[in-house]
Amino acid sequence: MTNNQSKTFDAIVISVRKHKEKDALVKMFTLEHGKRMFFIRNHYKSNHALKSSLLPFTYSTFEGTINEDGLCFVSDYKDSHIFRKIHEDIHLNAYATYLANLSDAAIEDRLVNRELFTLLLQSLRSMNEGMDAEIIVNIFEMNILRYFGVHLQLDSCRVCGSQKEPFDFSTKYSGVLCSQHYHEDPHRLHINPAAIYFSRLFLGIKPEQVEDISIREDNKKAIREFIDFLYDEYVGIRLKSKSYIDQMFEWENALTNLIKKKNEP
Repeated sequence: MTNNQSKTFDAIVISVRKHKEKDALVKMFTLEHGKRMFFIRNHYKSNHALKSSLLPFTYSTFEGTINEDGLCFVSDYKDSHIFRKIHEDIHLNAYATYLANLSDAAIEDRLVNRELFTLLLQSLRSMNEGMDAEIIVNIFEMNILRYFGVHLQLDSCRVCGSQKEPFDFSTKYSGVLCSQHYHEDPHRLHINPAAIYFSRLFLGIKPEQVEDISIREDNKKAIREFIDFLYDEYVGIRLKSKSYIDQMFEWENALTNLIKKKNEP
């Protein structure tokens, strides 16, 4: 079934890929119609009228045709918001790509999800405004675990219900154990308790609240390792954009160690 009536809709550009010589297939996460694939004729011509609104991670109000089957089309746009800092910064660009890819993987196409759309938009805005991108990514990762069917108990011991920290994480119980019941799982994660504390905290805050949070680098590393573990263990997807972020950390650590060696007496 095809509906040729023009519609107005809000959308975030998730990805752009070349189609034939000058055309493009642009995937957008729309607020009103879920994720859709749009055909953009002559997109790669330098004077294309829609080019600025179709940059990755750009948020705009579009006019176009939403088809229930097949490709959709865009005829015009207004109120376009380009997140310039994200486009200019290689690190922010990598994080934004990862969030867009995660959003794409989390729900089926055409499925309307205003909550996830808003979370993605808030995350992009907050990163563009200079808030800690690494923490924003962690907030996003924790909040979309449920879209992958992952529901973990992080606020109380799975054995006795105690809320007294420190906690450690147990895959056997799919949740945390208090120190009185560590012995219930000899293979518990032995993770830094701060990683569990902050990961739980991230479930109750929004990206724009990151400016009120300061986390030490060693705790950031522990959080990253814990969330990576959760995704490897329970979600089972490995996105190229995430691998690239991991490589960035490796390159930076190698460079830091090299500089330290050179400065040693």
